Amino acid sequence: MGKLTSDYDYDLFVIGAGSGGVRCARMSASMGARVAIAEERYYGGTCVNVGCVPKKLFYYGSHVSEELALAASYGWTVPPVEFDWNILRDNKTREIERLNGIYQRILTSNNVTVIDGHASLDGPNHVQVGGKTYSAKHILIATGSWPFMPEIPGIEHAITSNEFFYLDSLPERALIVGGGYIGIEFACILKNLGVDVSISYRGELFLRGFDIDVRHHVKSALEEKGITLLFNQDVVSIESENNGVRTVTDGEGKTRDYDLVIYATGRKPKTDGLGLEALKIKLTKSGAVEVNERYQSSVPSVYAIGDVIDRMQLTPVALAEGMFLSKHFFGEGAAPLNYDNIPTAVFTQPSIGTVGLSEDQAREQGYKLKIFKSEFAPMKYSFKEQKEKSFMKLVVDAKTDIVLGAHMVGPEAGEIIQGIGIAVNMGATKAQFDQTIGIHPTTAEEFVTMRTAELE
Repeated sequence: MGKLTSDYDYDLFVIGAGSGGVRCARMSASMGARVAIAEERYYGGTCVNVGCVPKKLFYYGSHVSEELALAASYGWTVPPVEFDWNILRDNKTREIERLNGIYQRILTSNNVTVIDGHASLDGPNHVQVGGKTYSAKHILIATGSWPFMPEIPGIEHAITSNEFFYLDSLPERALIVGGGYIGIEFACILKNLGVDVSISYRGELFLRGFDIDVRHHVKSALEEKGITLLFNQDVVSIESENNGVRTVTDGEGKTRDYDLVIYATGRKPKTDGLGLEALKIKLTKSGAVEVNERYQSSVPSVYAIGDVIDRMQLTPVALAEGMFLSKHFFGEGAAPLNYDNIPTAVFTQPSIGTVGLSEDQAREQGYKLKIFKSEFAPMKYSFKEQKEKSFMKLVVDAKTDIVLGAHMVGPEAGEIIQGIGIAVNMGATKAQFDQTIGIHPTTAEEFVTMRTAELE
């Protein structure tokens, strides 16, 4: 563990005021450390500004259209409705600006020195910002990640997730390029706001890394929504017409016209301009800062957490990593983080919730399995002719009866899986799930009422 010292300007200097950096800075300062943090863009990082927070606000806004569609079946007479994109976008922006201020106040109220500007390493214990050099015993890189765009002709006519949150107007036709969860979430938001949406993905099925049944269920749900799915398609060029139409050409030479092209082809660790090369700080093949279990880089005084180490690009993970380091540096120490069984949610519509191993992952690890599945239309859609189905799945070790993974697609999946994640982390067995009385009538009760297994 690090000790407080007067040999440097600061005990800790944090580069990047995102979730992980702010948490480490604040907690370290509360333990008596002299802490500075540098930020060149916006406080709160990706999550607050161009990630989970604005995305969830857009998710809520777009989901209203589905509630309005249900209203008549419950006896409500809904007059003709109109949607104003400017109101949703601007309300979102005001909320983000409010959160920016909160993050700044969290730092200053905890006696963290806040420095605006681009920071770079100027030695193992020195950071330079705006021509001024600061010394620190520990330096923490928490610069996050940035959207990746391939180098193809006309790529300048496309946008990334960053710009999506500030569109001047909604397009009539949009193409989402990429098969990760960010692109699928954007596709659902735009579709529910009345946009004609297509998804282009070079693989056979999107959401790689999720359970195979979840992927197939989401595919069917999006097709039923009227989203066009273009699998095994590679975009090779984009041309922009004078009227703003984007003509997209694929690998087979076919062309399609859109009013907006959004690239959601992944994010890369943001390490450019940090001076890592001069210090010979090791990077992984993905360009992430290589760290040990204590988040220490190949230069002992330099640490890194969050998206820039590319372990799990999730805000709660960055927060936990930042908390670990503050205790490691200035507290009583902490046990290394366990990255197993971290619950995650994807705010597609319907949403996804998952924790633990997928069926394929469990088989790859040598488990003999019992698989429990359930697919049904939630009670909410009883009066609707076209019913959106929910899907639930438990992956169970046949030998020990321990639940290895739980997966769901359906309303409030994230809210439900958070509680299921506690049980999975505690090593609950399928018998213990079965012994739990369900809350009726709910969708969640299905997790404790599935009885018929698919045996190998």
